[in-house]
Amino acid sequence: MTGPAMTDMSALSLAKLTSGRLLTSWQPDVPAMLLVVALGVLYGWGVVRLRRRGEHWPPGRVAAFALLGLGALVVATMSSLAVYDHVLFWPAAVQNILLDLVAPLGLALGDPLRLTVEALPEAPAARVRRVMTGRLVRVLTFPLVSTALVLATELTVYFTPYFATALRIGWLHQLMYLHLLAAGSLFVIPVLTHEQTLPSWCTHPIRAALVFLDGIVDAVPGLAVMTHGTLIAGAWYLHHAPAWSPNVQHDQQIGGGAMLSIAELTALPFLLAILVQWARAERVQTAALDRRLDAELARVPTPAPAHGQTSSPELVRPWWETEQNEVAASIRRQRRHD
Repeated sequence: MTGPAMTDMSALSLAKLTSGRLLTSWQPDVPAMLLVVALGVLYGWGVVRLRRRGEHWPPGRVAAFALLGLGALVVATMSSLAVYDHVLFWPAAVQNILLDLVAPLGLALGDPLRLTVEALPEAPAARVRRVMTGRLVRVLTFPLVSTALVLATELTVYFTPYFATALRIGWLHQLMYLHLLAAGSLFVIPVLTHEQTLPSWCTHPIRAALVFLDGIVDAVPGLAVMTHGTLIAGAWYLHHAPAWSPNVQHDQQIGGGAMLSIAELTALPFLLAILVQWARAERVQTAALDRRLDAELARVPTPAPAHGQTSSPELVRPWWETEQNEVAASIRRQRRHD
């Protein structure tokens, strides 16, 4: 999603990267712009379609999708990070981590899979669900597989000729960014969506544990880059580094530290999102149990006292003491604990 590799002359003509230019330096990127517009239009169409049917879609999800998800795509591909990524390593490293972690998190918080299913008519929605639960998707989004894919993608980018070659070839650079975005989305979106794309054993506690594990795994590439003794794409950056740039080895350490910091900062809202979903699911389950209990008690007739007796009615055992299932067993354990 970046333009073709810059020439030596254009690299030398870049002004020194200051805090002001970090905020004000921008360049258009047509492929990235097309992707952002396409995702935004499709998401907006789904929200409008639901509202026309009188159904509600949370504004917070729209904001997360647009600001954090699409916003991270814009910043990674058109901000000063894209302007300077061919002369400094650390902007390229920040670009990659934004596309690999931050943008997928924002897109996932918008829950595009559930929006797609709810906005489409019944027949297309059923086909989408079949695709989401198909064998290939289940394999790629299986938690341990998707985590391994994210780690393998990042390590392949930095510790093979992939990254150095992408700096020279514009279309490969764009493909690399799309690769990072897809790898990150395969893990994050299924974990946060309300659609059942993961195995049934992936309950909210399991998902929280997976997110915690993923936060540890995501720290590995940053640590590896920061401590790696050999320069990554060293020939390119040694040749294209402007006179005002830091030492190339120091530049790589800055990039690795930025990757590590962003990865750990992203893990916190990711984990909080899972915990919020978990709390909501518990409230829904508790409310459903309360409604069932009320219905059961309402159906129990009050026995009339025998002739000449004034004793109180017979006690009726609640359903959770007589039924043999997981919900009833859980209530019995809770009551014993109380």
